[in-house]
Order: sequence, then structure tokens, then C-alpha cells
Amino acid sequence: MSKSTNLPSFGSRISLAIGAFFKTLGDAEFAARVRDDGLGPVAAAPVAAAMPTPAPAPAPAPLREATPDAALQLLSLFQREARLIDFTQENLSAYSDADIGAAARVVHEGCAKVLREHFTVDAIRAEAEGSRVTLPEGFDAAAVRLTGNVVGKAPFTGTLSHRGWRAASVRLPKLAEAHDATVLAPAEVEL
Repeated sequence: MSKSTNLPSFGSRISLAIGAFFKTLGDAEFAARVRDDGLGPVAAAPVAAAMPTPAPAPAPAPLREATPDAALQLLSLFQREARLIDFTQENLSAYSDADIGAAARVVHEGCAKVLREHFTVDAIRAEAEGSRVTLPEGFDAAAVRLTGNVVGKAPFTGTLSHRGWRAASVRLPKLAEAHDATVLAPAEVEL
């Protein structure tokens, strides 16, 4: 069996990515493992390995507890408009890539609608992807992740492979005090 036959299909990758996104939002320990494994957007391990021994780091900022209500509300919106939970909970192995692609189009359109209605999302970098950019000393390392052969110190010159995204505004609906945010989609009984 060749190595390429073990790779997940496009539809499977969509399901994995969406599942990982929500697991990262809802599970701080999982998010820390993703970050520490160098798989997430804050992958500092490759940079640290290539850099000379740095001065002692300042004490980490205190962590704040994330309340799950906003994440649950967002997940509920994605389910209502895009059937996202239904899509990610479905076993896709019995479907063709074409069938999965057709379903992914519906999920994509619904997710895009939720993002348009409830968020303003701006690109972090204005340059086109593929452009050569120079990052000066003191660049915002939280907004720009260095990849590849990172050696030395800024300024760094490289190719912009992703412009990045920043939430400029969030407009989630207000919830009634008694609202149970854990009910993401009520069960449906047809009479």
C-alpha cells in the first residue's frame, strides 16, 4: 500500500479540521497540546530550537477562565445554518468524494453566512499571498508566525504564505438568563 493511500480525503480533512477547531475552543488542555506539539498557530518550538539561548523569559501572564457559553452559542449557530455538527458526526467512509464535496458546499455556505452575520474578520497582512515581506525588529509575534528555517533575529524577509485573520468585531445574539447553551440543536420529533 503506498503512503498516499493512507492520507485522508478532502472531505475527511474538512471534518477533522472543524472537529479540531471546536475541540480547541472548548478544551483548554487540548489547545495547549496542539500549541505545544507545534501543530497550532502559536508553534514556537521550531523557532526556539534554531535560536541562541535567550535571556530568561518574563513570568507568563495569568490565565483567565474561558466560559463555554459563547463557544456553545457559536457552535449552535453553525449547526442551525450549516448543519455542521451533523456533518462532522456523520461517518463519511461510505460516501464518495463527490458526495462529500456536495455536502461540504452546503456546510461552507452556512458557515460563511454565520461568519458574515456575526463577525467582522480582517486580514492581518494587506499584502497578497506569495508576496515577499520584511518583518522588522519588534514585529507582533502573536499576529505573525515564522515558519521554515528561522535563524537569527529580526528583521526577517520571507514569502507570505497566509495573510492571517483577526476578528475586528463580534456580534453574537444576547442569551436569556435561563437559556441552556449546552443544547446545540434540539431533537426533532415529527408528528
